[in-house]
Amino acid sequence: MTQPRLFMHVQDAGLASQLLQSAVVRRFRLITSSDAAPWSEQLLQQPCDLAFIQADPHSQADYQRLIDCGVLAEIDFIVVSDGSPDPLLDRLMRCGAGYHFRQPLDLACILDTLQDFYQQLNTVPAKPQANASMLDQFGLLVGSSRSMLKLYRTLRKVAITEANVLIIGESGAGKELVANTLHLASHRSEQPFVAINCGALSPELADSELFGHSKGAFTGALRQHQGVFAQAQGGSLFLDEITEMPLEQQVKLLRVLESGEYRPVGSEKVCQANVRIVAATNRDPQQAIADGVLREDLYFRLAQFPVQVPPLRDRADDIIGLAQHFLAYRNAKEQLQKQLSAEAEQLIASHSWPGNVRELKHAIERAYILADKLLQPEHLLLEALPEPSAESNLSDVPSGVPLQQIEKAAILNTLAQNDGNKTDTAEQLGISVKTLYNKLEKYQQPQ
Repeated sequence: MTQPRLFMHVQDAGLASQLLQSAVVRRFRLITSSDAAPWSEQLLQQPCDLAFIQADPHSQADYQRLIDCGVLAEIDFIVVSDGSPDPLLDRLMRCGAGYHFRQPLDLACILDTLQDFYQQLNTVPAKPQANASMLDQFGLLVGSSRSMLKLYRTLRKVAITEANVLIIGESGAGKELVANTLHLASHRSEQPFVAINCGALSPELADSELFGHSKGAFTGALRQHQGVFAQAQGGSLFLDEITEMPLEQQVKLLRVLESGEYRPVGSEKVCQANVRIVAATNRDPQQAIADGVLREDLYFRLAQFPVQVPPLRDRADDIIGLAQHFLAYRNAKEQLQKQLSAEAEQLIASHSWPGNVRELKHAIERAYILADKLLQPEHLLLEALPEPSAESNLSDVPSGVPLQQIEKAAILNTLAQNDGNKTDTAEQLGISVKTLYNKLEKYQQPQ
């Protein structure tokens, strides 16, 4: 169990004494400020989970430093002050710093808040049961590992702002759930949440999908169409797999982000875009820029606030809990009491889960169908296949078969293995999602 770390900057000797004598403060690993440097610099040099700060008139530069460096996404704050108006401190709180208590201070309330933070940071989940999920939840996300609790705090803080967010994470890690959770925690939650996969945008129809079109704008435009910017008006627009968007449309998207205006295809009317943009990618953005599939200027517009979604292998404390979570919900739906065997739990805990949470969920779903009462290792279908050698790869390729047929078989077989997930399929085949959609559309055409 890791002891949570509390940074404390308190100049009032009486308040400091009361805090240090409290049982809850003694539970933290305490780091106190000194006169050697500004307290904000000391805070940035000392990794911590929570900061208790006594505000004073000389802290303006400290507040600005915290706002500029982005630490508010990493650390929760409890600030106490004498109540004097302080615009910069107010701005700090609007950026999601945490709690601000004004004099006369209610010490009991402050200690209760410290206790709440301690419990949140140091909770050890109980052993899950077959009919219950024991994981914490924030929005549509579930998990109790430190990396997920840190993600919850980050999302809670950025959600109340209007900053564009770029979500970075591997396939299956839950990027769309993160985007949806951001929307639900924002001031726009009563308005639409619209998601679009940028890899599915064909260059011919991308403008229409994004910005809409008027009747008769092009051949086949039999009626007016609202694009996703209009559909999401007042709410949030989720641009999934942004690196798959055609570069021409990236230029137009950048123009909308800069001006707040767009024009539907075939229309003279200029529309105002009132949407919060949340984008996502499973690629390293810097590598995508180097590869020429993501414009650098668009990246900086989208990544006002980047959010990294941890892969499942970095959430070791959640793996068994998530398996039990999926099992509990399936049991509730089917009115059954199936359970995981100890051997199945051991296999789940040791698996690398390259497909992340999506792979785990599918594994539990398959095992649930195959098992009678107890889910055993053989029901999980996780046996790792040996990597074939280059020579065996070549010998397995049939001779005399048209290349188009081999390509089609490779695409359809990989798609079936991934349960229809096109993003994972494209990644494994080394092609873009847009190319995959084009291939599949071609296969559906009559020969």
